[in-house]
Amino acid sequence: MPFLVIAFFFGLAGGVVGRIKGSSFFLWFLISAIPPFIGLVAAVLYRNEYDEPHRRCPTCRKVVPVYDALCTRCGTELEFPGTRATTVEPAAR
Repeated sequence: MPFLVIAFFFGLAGGVVGRIKGSSFFLWFLISAIPPFIGLVAAVLYRNEYDEPHRRCPTCRKVVPVYDALCTRCGTELEFPGTRATTVEPAAR
């Protein structure tokens, strides 16, 4: 019984951290509750993709990360930007 309480609260903390970083609450709840301490550490160390620079595809205008070589919507091959990449903020959810 004490393990279930500990697992629940670690899952809750991992879910909140995962949701703050823009991922699924339920997914991180499960990841953090099954191996309690390891899952919470994984949620904290999970990278936040909203802080990375983005650009628009010249063909379909979809916002893609700078490091993508192909547009995931239309398949256009994207050129690697120079040293001064313009950043585009992704739309809020």
